[in-house]
This record gives sequence, C-alpha cells and structure tokens, in this order.
Amino acid sequence: MTYIPAYLRLILFCFLGSSLVLSSCTSNETCSADPEVAKVPVTVQMERLEQPFFQIKNAAEAKQFMRQNPTFTTYFLGRKQFPSEDVLAEKLVSLSTNQGLQKLGKDSEAAFKDTNALQSQLKQLFQHVRYYFPNFSVPPVKTFVSGLSQDLFVNDSLMVLSIDFFAGAKASYRPNVPEYILRRYEPAYMIPTAALAISSKYNQKKLTDQTMLSEMVQFGKSLYFAEKVLPCTADTLLIGFTGPEMANLQFNEGKVWAHFIEKNLLYNTSPFTIQKYIGERPNVPEIDKTCPGRVGAWVGWQIVRKYMAEHPNVTLAQLMAQKDPQRILNESRYRPRRK
Repeated sequence: MTYIPAYLRLILFCFLGSSLVLSSCTSNETCSADPEVAKVPVTVQMERLEQPFFQIKNAAEAKQFMRQNPTFTTYFLGRKQFPSEDVLAEKLVSLSTNQGLQKLGKDSEAAFKDTNALQSQLKQLFQHVRYYFPNFSVPPVKTFVSGLSQDLFVNDSLMVLSIDFFAGAKASYRPNVPEYILRRYEPAYMIPTAALAISSKYNQKKLTDQTMLSEMVQFGKSLYFAEKVLPCTADTLLIGFTGPEMANLQFNEGKVWAHFIEKNLLYNTSPFTIQKYIGERPNVPEIDKTCPGRVGAWVGWQIVRKYMAEHPNVTLAQLMAQKDPQRILNESRYRPRRK
C-alpha cells in the first residue's frame, strides 16, 4: 500500500480533532437540512439520570430511583440478573457514593453540559430514521454514568447513552480498551454510535451465510444507514478511522480490493480469517501495516454505496431488507482500480 504524499493528503483529508462533531471529510456534497425531513414529527423525551443517581445515599433512595425508572432498571441495570431488589439497591448505593465515580460523573457532565444541543442532535437523528422508516418508534432517552460498564443501549422502549464512556481525554477515568478503540470514545462519536446501534433493528441477514462477503456487506449496510440518518457527519466519525487512515484507504482502494480478490477471501468462512479483516485490530498487516483494522467493513461500505448509486430507486428500507450480499456485489459493479 503506497502512502499518500503530504501534499495530496492535505487535499484528500481533513484532520479529525476531538472537538469535531459535524464536519467535512464526508461523502455528501451538502449538509443543508432536507425540508421534508424537518417536517417529520418527533418528540425527544430525554432525562439526565446521572443527576438523581448521584443523589442516592441509601438503599431506600436506590429503591425509589428504581421504581421511578422501571424500564431503565429492567433493561439497562439488568434487574433480573440480581437475586433481589435489595441486592441491586445496595449495588447502586456503592456506585453512587463512590468518590471516583462521582468525579467521573462531574467530568462526564462537563463534557455533555449542553442538554439542548444533545437533544437537538437526537431529534435530527430520529427525524431521519422516521423519514426512512415511518413506523420507527422514538424511544425515551436517558443519559447515565454507568461506571464504564456499558457504553450504549437501545431498543424500542429505551435508549441509554453512557456519557462517561464518551467523556473524552479530559475524563479522570477512561474505558479499559486499546488506544485505537479508545480514540472513538470521544463526545463526537456518541450520536454516530447510537445511529449504528439503531441500524441493527433494520439490517436483515441470511443467517446461514457465514462468508466474508456477507459480513462485509452487513457492516456496509449499517454504515450506509448511519450516513443517511446523519447526513452531515464525517465518514471518520461514522467508522472511527482517523483522517489519514481514511485518506490512505481512499487512495489505495483498488489495491485493498485486489487483496480480497487475489487471496480468495470473499467466500472464506473461517471465523479466524474473517475476524482479521472485520474485527478490531490496530492494523491489518496482511494488506499493509498502514491499513486500519475493520478494513473489511469499510470495503463493504463502498460496495453498498456503489450499489445504491447504481440503483437510485432502491430505498434505504429496501436495502436494509436485502439479505443477498452476492446480489448487492454483482449489481454494484464495484471494481475500484489500482493507482
């Protein structure tokens, strides 16, 4: 893989700063609001649960917190995993009164102190999802400080955003993950992560197809979904690559694709091999040491983009319902050339 000269990198990519929320480095030509999407009725019910949580001082107050938030208690706190309400209540007290977690809570609230801005971002996300999927049920949203136990949860009844995961480099505690994953736990990545989570509700797959191509296209559909419901968000934020990594992949797209073809990887069913190209890794040295992990997901995204460009009448809902990755590949006419 040939690295891009400095002058060309300046043209092809913008540097991703930690404060970037909506930026360039995106495939969309314009970020102007779609007036039709703006008409979609959506009400965002958002509650900052970290605030009452840190007011808990004893088991009685913990039980009151659980009774006031039954859905949150069931799904996010995992009530059924505890032998009794008393056990969960004591667990909550130990967390809410922990000085380290209290410090992390303050750091997290500082990173997400603008509730109105967060609510506005969520409204735009939900409007886009409902625009493409009119039956989408907008879940109540809760922010929380989980103690770095779970970054995000979403189903039809609830969305929980663990702001401590996404508080960023200034937080007193960070998720215990490698640096190449940790860099995605910044404020700017929280809404894209939520969009990708929502995509799983609609992203259908033929369960008996366990090929590399199937996994690539499945991830590609999720990323395409995210770019459609977050049309002004940088590609770097959607997939979690740095600006240089993205530019390098774009420049070497033909060589990356040639690797998959020449190594007969598309129909490989070995979980170990698939994980090399789809799973979390700092890089993929099988292609090149500069090639980022999860490159297979990125290639799948380009295949899906090409398919949708070739089929402008296919709706997002129809794409997400399509279970045949071979059909998507064939009809995409995806053939990037080496440079």
